[in-house]
Amino acid sequence: MNEAETLNPGALLEASGVKQLLAQLDAELIGLAPVKSRIRDIAALLLIDKLRAAQGLQSQPPTLHMCFTGNPGTGKTTVALRMAEVLRQLGYVRRGHLVAVTRDDLVGQFIGHTAPKTKEVIKKAMGGVLFIDEAYYLYRPENERDYGQEAIEILLQVMENQRDDLVVILAGYKDRMDTFFSSNPGMASRIAHHIDFPDYSESELMQIAGLMLEQLNYRFDADAATAFKRYIHLRRTQPNFANARSIRNALDRIRLRQAARLFERNEALSRDELLTLQAQDVLASRVFAQTGAQQPDVPK
Repeated sequence: MNEAETLNPGALLEASGVKQLLAQLDAELIGLAPVKSRIRDIAALLLIDKLRAAQGLQSQPPTLHMCFTGNPGTGKTTVALRMAEVLRQLGYVRRGHLVAVTRDDLVGQFIGHTAPKTKEVIKKAMGGVLFIDEAYYLYRPENERDYGQEAIEILLQVMENQRDDLVVILAGYKDRMDTFFSSNPGMASRIAHHIDFPDYSESELMQIAGLMLEQLNYRFDADAATAFKRYIHLRRTQPNFANARSIRNALDRIRLRQAARLFERNEALSRDELLTLQAQDVLASRVFAQTGAQQPDVPK
């Protein structure tokens, strides 16, 4: 790469491999336009910071600790994984791995147990990204004997003193994370990037289902696709809906029904029969009965 290319952000983006990672993120995740835009902005900030440093300009590594908020199944863990790879490609972390944990991995059950647990997790995450899901459970003010505050204090110290070797991403529901930050101003002051993950639309969930099926060498026939669109519409109104996670679970159950149906036939099966999911495999879901909805007019 010549000097002109060295100063060109686009050329540096290509040479660093980050362009390919961002393209992979686009391919892996349907929708989430504001999230992807923010990740590109962070990558741009880091690239320009490297260019400034190369030219002897004042450059201070930016604070990269983040908070991902949104409902379950909106891609937070996947984006965190790709973010770790971007940071490694740009030289901001050494290893670029992701260590995903919850409160149970950090907080002990008795005096003297929390500190070694938390420090062990941090040790594993060094050189990469520590992803703490449902981070607000670390703080339980209603329980005066809770040891979560000890874990928070250790995290705060590491986030400040070793931020050049560890990026911490906190994740959870937005309202609960807001409450957590209001109760822990020290943590709030260390988070530079807040990224909200929106729920998927029905059309986006259908695209996600298609992508998942393609990866598994399955497909819906026309009637099954119609039935599954109706399934998504009904399932989104029910409790505990978890976006892409619920879609994956639904497809697992549909594949189970297809397998049972084909097995009962006890005859030679064609390749097309093995990969095709039919409407009856979808319509057997309890979602249709639980909602009292009229099932689509498709053959069973």
